[in-house]
Amino acid sequence: MDISKTPANFIRDIIDEDLKNGKNGGRVHTRFPPEPNGYLHIGHAKSICLNFGIARDYRGLCNLRYDDTNPEKEEVEYVDSIREDVHWLGFEWGEREYYASDYFDRLFAYAVDLIKKGKAYVCDLSPDEIRKYRGTLTEPGKESPYRNRSVEENLDLFERMRQGEFDEGSRVLRAKIDMASPNITMRDPAIYRIKKADHHRTGSKWCIYPMYDFTHCISDSIEGITHSICTLEFENNRPLYDWVLDQLGIHHPQQIEFARLNLSNTVLSKRRLLELVQKKMVSGWDDPRMPTISGFRRRGYTASSIRAFCDRIGVAKFNSTIDLVVLENSIREELNKTAPRVMAILDPLKVVITDYPEDQTEEMEAVNNPEDPSQGSRRVPFTRELYIERDDFREVPPPKFFRLAPGKEVRLRYGYFIKCEKVIKDTQTGKILELHCTHDPATRGGNNPPDGRKVKGTIHWVAAKPALKAEVRLYDVLFTKKDPNDVEEGKDCLSNLNPKSLETVSPAYLEPSLKTAKAGERYQFERTGYFFVDPVSSAPGNPVFNRIVTLRDTWEKIEKSQK
Repeated sequence: MDISKTPANFIRDIIDEDLKNGKNGGRVHTRFPPEPNGYLHIGHAKSICLNFGIARDYRGLCNLRYDDTNPEKEEVEYVDSIREDVHWLGFEWGEREYYASDYFDRLFAYAVDLIKKGKAYVCDLSPDEIRKYRGTLTEPGKESPYRNRSVEENLDLFERMRQGEFDEGSRVLRAKIDMASPNITMRDPAIYRIKKADHHRTGSKWCIYPMYDFTHCISDSIEGITHSICTLEFENNRPLYDWVLDQLGIHHPQQIEFARLNLSNTVLSKRRLLELVQKKMVSGWDDPRMPTISGFRRRGYTASSIRAFCDRIGVAKFNSTIDLVVLENSIREELNKTAPRVMAILDPLKVVITDYPEDQTEEMEAVNNPEDPSQGSRRVPFTRELYIERDDFREVPPPKFFRLAPGKEVRLRYGYFIKCEKVIKDTQTGKILELHCTHDPATRGGNNPPDGRKVKGTIHWVAAKPALKAEVRLYDVLFTKKDPNDVEEGKDCLSNLNPKSLETVSPAYLEPSLKTAKAGERYQFERTGYFFVDPVSSAPGNPVFNRIVTLRDTWEKIEKSQK
């Protein structure tokens, strides 16, 4: 095994020590165990990369297992989406796709075994009463009056629960552990409850379902998992994980907790994400503003950029928040090397080159990607009438404004030097309608003139008549605050939604080469950002572009690298 290129972390240190000591017969077997009650998000991507990555690097195995123990919230749609997301991220599980529901019969038998050992009992307390009996962090709990039922009575009641004789909430099966335990999780937790709901795989066979903590550890054991890797919120549940396996005397994986991913300006609560979808605050689970893996995929992120991000942030024992810019930089770095450059105008201002022939069209040669010469070049039409970005002109320019202004000269990228001679305005509103400019024929291709004069500003443009008119969607962060849960009393994170998380430009004016852009392709709009041809909204000859991320490099740095 060669893991020399993989960053070390405390989980790998544990595995290395286990292998050194011959634990588990030298096996490394992990699993990714999502609950199919929503779409996977970027936090799950970290867990996917960790579990499948460890299995890959140690030449072990990783299972995909759906912990489907709550039929009221689980759907086949979620199962399918999880499978697609894990596969898209680049990981395979072979024949090892499992479901906790595969083990319902065995889980029931294990529960019966605990009852026979005097380690579980049927409790008639209501949910509210159970909470009151549980105690507090500073006070011990109080034993249930049903705690000392006989084994025979518990077996009878549990079987009758299975047969559907009792109402939901009227009875639960609880583990008999220690109501005075300093760990509240160990104060006789419920391990089975009544739910008269059909399951997406088992139908109406069951009306009782095992609790997550009971199911999870036994499923790990059944599958021969060696290292059960989970996030820190399960740290307090580890003693219960160990207790169940020890009482049953079955294979005992080691649970290891790591810090979950927290991302700035982002909410990763499944409940909140579901709320956004149900209240139609977004277009769906795959809305490009959503932090779901399907949302990132539709926005234009690549699987390799997300894997690189997960590698970069590493694995820690303590929770922290990662700035969104770290994730954005992962896709910037990749697309800077791979995405072809094109010119696009999102806020157009017309330029008329008055000394350029009206009926003339020139083809200017433009570099596709200066980072990758193998991508070659393309031909861009140049005409008398052009569009430039409105922000690239100032009638009264501020200091150090090196773009176009009255009487000033600027370089058109791959075009000519032009000079603004006249500003045409709407007589009523004062809005600038167009600019009349002259050009220097000796500067064709954007080259410096023979007389040696130089200009500091270079701007992009699009020829007016040949331009492709297209819809461009400018996506931004979904929440305005770095911590969306930083709210006033009585409000929730939804009060911090960004009202400008999506701005649609229609039409934007794009160079005509983009008429043949295909769904799923990525481009850099020069000086603007990276964009993705939306696979849902686009049609042949009519692409719709999603902004993946803005550019952070200054235009001067890009221009310098191109030279």
